[in-house]
Parts: sequence; structure tokens; C-alpha cells
Amino acid sequence: MRPRVLVAEPVHPELVRLLGACGAEVDVVEGADRGLLARLLPLYDAVVVRGRVRLDAGLLEAGARGRLRVVARAGVGLDNIDVEAAERLGVRVVNAPTASSQSVAELTIALMIAAARRLREAMEAARAGWRRVVGSELHGKKLLVVGLGRIGSRVAAMARAIGMRVYAYDVADVAERARRLGVELVDDLCRGLSLADVVTLHVPLDETTRHMIGRRELMECLKPGAIIVNTSRGPVVDSEALLEALEAGRVAAAALDVLETEPPSSEADRRLLEHPRVIVTPHIGASTAEAQYRVAVQTAYRLLEALGVECEEAARAYRAVCEVIRSQGLEC
Repeated sequence: MRPRVLVAEPVHPELVRLLGACGAEVDVVEGADRGLLARLLPLYDAVVVRGRVRLDAGLLEAGARGRLRVVARAGVGLDNIDVEAAERLGVRVVNAPTASSQSVAELTIALMIAAARRLREAMEAARAGWRRVVGSELHGKKLLVVGLGRIGSRVAAMARAIGMRVYAYDVADVAERARRLGVELVDDLCRGLSLADVVTLHVPLDETTRHMIGRRELMECLKPGAIIVNTSRGPVVDSEALLEALEAGRVAAAALDVLETEPPSSEADRRLLEHPRVIVTPHIGASTAEAQYRVAVQTAYRLLEALGVECEEAARAYRAVCEVIRSQGLEC
């Protein structure tokens, strides 16, 4: 029997094509509400989501009562999937953990430069009469990378190439990785914040990281005049506390690819969007043609593998993608 796969969010067409070419029956149903998903999931062996659809315990239980065996996240994080419930129900969860790391790291560096050079103000000044805006160089500045995982490591390497002195804070044991990258570890977040001219965040969203950058961190620990960059998850930073720190001059600028509410619906996030010293992009870290293709291939291959489907076309595409990922200094 051909495996049935439900694609519940917009994905790169290569993902759908590869699944079909490897014998799967694929249905694309975008924009389904919770009730429809609860009815559909038991009919499929696997479901593909990105970041909008939340697969909580209730939906997973509904699917597991039927055919559902695999959940595939076409991206990096798993915060929209109840992984514990999936494990309890015997549902495999797969994703594309390294496919978009380079793209997110490049955007992080771009946002750092944009904030330091005050590009938002400079663009407005150019339109308003060609007034010059004076910014700052990153060379010689101290960077704190919070989360020295795949993306954080790439950012650290790029920042060192620019000439920044890089520190890192991570709750995991990353001593060997830090040594290899030439990064100095700090064992206390507050101390790291007090050293840094620029802080960049690369942690998953869970109960330990929600609002890890809050009022205390920004108003008491942070070095005055620092820049905050967030390309991880919006709720890692307390939006109201960030606004307060900006108004107090504690934070010189912020560059955010993510907000607590997306699209911005809270008063704090709307004010951040309009703030003259804040640059906001609409969660585009992984939104490059190259990254989305790699995500599609990595997701398709891992989904098929989890279903026990062997397919040379998918394996060949996966090997090619892995060569690119390894050339970026990452494991596939």
C-alpha cells in the first residue's frame, strides 16, 4: 500500500515532487483548522508542517488512533509540535535541522551590520534630503552568542572573520566546539551580557528560554549601549522589557527577525515595529531559495526513511544537499 502524506502548510515544491516520485500519495491541504486536521490526520501515514500549524497532544492522539506514524517539520525548530506526546504515542518526529543554518547565520550578520550602521535611519535620511548618518564598525567589538549550536557556531565563525571578539553562553557542554571556533565561554548569562557590545540569540523556544532576555537582563546585566539581535524565536525576548530598555538608552538598537506575536498583534510588538532604532524583518531567516530547497530535500528524505521507504532519487538528492551542508562546516 502506498504511504499517504498530508502536507498541511505551504512548502517548497521539491518536497512534494520527491515524495510523489518515491511512491507516496501526497495531498496538499493548506489552511485547515483544528477540526479539519483532527479528521484528516487519522487518514494519513505522515503529515508535513512548518511553523504555523500546532500539533498538540490532542491532534497527535487523533492521528495515532488511525494511520499517523510520522510528523515532519519542514524546518529547524520543533516548538509547534508536542514531541513528548508524539514519543508516547509512537509517532516519529523528523525535521531538517541543518538545512537552513547558513541562511539564518547570514541574516544574523546582516542584521548586526544594519543595526550598527543605523541603516534604517540612513535610508530614511536619504529619502528626506540626503543627510548622512554615522554608525559603528563591528571590527574589534565584543559579541555574545547565546546558544552555540549549529546556527550560533556559524555566526561565531563569521563574526570572527569580521574581526569581532566572540564570547558564548550555552547551558550545554560546548567547550570543545568553542575551543575549535576560537570562542571564549562564559558560564553566567548576566556576566556575558555585561561584556558584550552585541548580543545575538540562537536558542530553541521552551519554558527555560521563554523571556530569558527580560527586564533584569536588559536593565541590570546588559552593557549600556549594546545591540540586541534575535533570529531564533520571538518569545525568547520580552518585548515590553526591550521597549523599556530602548527608551532608557540601555539598548542602542535591536534587529529582530522574530517577534513574540507574529504577525505583530500585541501593543509592544507593534511599537517595536515602528521604533526608529529597531529593524524588523518578517521571520525570513530560512527564506532563501537555497535553504528552502535543502529543507525540502532533507525533510523528504527523513520522512521517507521514517516510513521505511527506500528511494534512490531521494537518497541521491539528499547526498548532494549534504555535501553543501558539510561545506558550510555543519553535519548533515
